[in-house]
Amino acid sequence: MDVSDLPGCGGLDLYLKLEMLQPIGSFKIRGAYNAVRQLAPHELEQGVWTVSAGNAAQGVAFAARRVGAACSALVMDTAPDAKIRAIERLGASIVRASYEECWQTVVSHASDRMRGCLVHPFDDDRFIAGNGTVALEILEDLPQVDAIVAPIGGGGLLAGIAAALAALKPGTRVFAAEPETAAPLASSLLAGGPRYFEGWRASFVDGAGGRSVLESMWPLLAPLSGSIVVSLDAAARAMALAAGRARVIVEGAAACAVAAALGGGAGRGKVVAIASGGNIDLAKFASLTGACPS
Repeated sequence: MDVSDLPGCGGLDLYLKLEMLQPIGSFKIRGAYNAVRQLAPHELEQGVWTVSAGNAAQGVAFAARRVGAACSALVMDTAPDAKIRAIERLGASIVRASYEECWQTVVSHASDRMRGCLVHPFDDDRFIAGNGTVALEILEDLPQVDAIVAPIGGGGLLAGIAAALAALKPGTRVFAAEPETAAPLASSLLAGGPRYFEGWRASFVDGAGGRSVLESMWPLLAPLSGSIVVSLDAAARAMALAAGRARVIVEGAAACAVAAALGGGAGRGKVVAIASGGNIDLAKFASLTGACPS
């Protein structure tokens, strides 16, 4: 995406990894399918479930339908209608819950309201390995990549990307992107250990920015090059820019990665922003981008 005319973007060659073009509109299909296809027959017979802001549920539902397993999802009440309708179309049953209940389920790996085999949306080696295929494709198409920026919710996408790059192209910079309203990784990196984000609040960036960094994920995220915190206004402007110049619709989490790269936090050279998904209500997208220049 050509951004050479934008202030402060001299020397930045910005590329977008278009994960919104996946069958479910986000990268989550990668980890979900890899995790589900490795479950044993007796596990599939129990049915599978996940906890999600919307995209992971679509990925698990898609994979479960492919292998003939029942699927249910504990879904945050902040999930947009576009994601809820997509989950239902894929045949999964939905259990609505507060953000707090869902995040506690993510932390504990358990819920007394759900039955079957849990497919964790990020804290799972199989899910992380599936996500790592993003990096394999980037290296195939752009072997000279200097840096990659990806949004972070729980950290499964970044953990997979970082692991693949450490093995195949060490020294490549890998950055997280977080909204100012939910930036636990930036706080954790500053503190030197996993932390809760006390000022958390909901926003249109529903697919990134958790309450905290899980203890189990910290060893995988601590080696990252950093976390770039962006304002909600910057994320909205990045949405408009991606639509105007690349002709793609990105949701809030993906827009954070684009905004982080545009802000210069990932440095210059060949920088790839992971456009992680495009599942956003069109009315919300229009309201966020209508007044933004592209």
